[in-house]
Amino acid sequence: MRNPISTIAIPGDIVHVDRDKYGNILVIDDRKHRILSFDSVFEQSKIVRATPNLPVHEYNRAMLLPIAFHEPQHVTVLGLGGGVLAHGLHKLLPRSDIQVFELREKVAEIARKWFALPSSDRLHITIQDARLAVDNLPEASTDMILTDLYSADRMSPAQAQRQFIKACSRALTSKGWLALNYHKMPEANGNLVRELRRQFPLLLVFRSKTNNWVIYGSKQGFSNVTIESSRCAELEKRLPIGWAKLRKKLEVLEL
Repeated sequence: MRNPISTIAIPGDIVHVDRDKYGNILVIDDRKHRILSFDSVFEQSKIVRATPNLPVHEYNRAMLLPIAFHEPQHVTVLGLGGGVLAHGLHKLLPRSDIQVFELREKVAEIARKWFALPSSDRLHITIQDARLAVDNLPEASTDMILTDLYSADRMSPAQAQRQFIKACSRALTSKGWLALNYHKMPEANGNLVRELRRQFPLLLVFRSKTNNWVIYGSKQGFSNVTIESSRCAELEKRLPIGWAKLRKKLEVLEL
């Protein structure tokens, strides 16, 4: 999603500019952070330069919450950006494979060069339209799908399409999780939420400080969605993003 900083520009110095057929790609530094932007007004990704594996934005951190319920062996990330989610997953899950689909090759190049995205046999980046990639994923081939598809100024319409939700559900294993980052909460009785309910017996929701909404679908139903304090403490040692604080904002999306 994109975190609006001002109506003029993101504060900081532009340290790198690139361009492809989709538009500009900017790298911006302030004293502490490095930011990826496609238009100099909205942040696509943001890292602390001293700790590039830690997601800065709360909604990015929240997208990792399903790991508290089920430790995946394989994770699929749709949309790379600066590699914030991919890098965090690589650190958090040292025995898991991470597959990323990114539309723009130059974005992937910049993530590696400017955002310290690691080179690893466990981290695979494929340059492909995420909508096509999901359709082509083998059935029950991944344990978790994290989708964060945005252009310079809007969310990809694919994330709100029923066919996209169906394709994600089909690709997930029997204990799989889907996490979607939306710029606003979908209509409770709209087609998108109805499709999510058809595909997933349990839906959870997280509202971030920037009014992003992360919706989670679990292929398994749970009678108790409480995350134990001991589990939060364990995950905090691996990736210190404030798991205990995040879990307090997690709610069941009532049917």
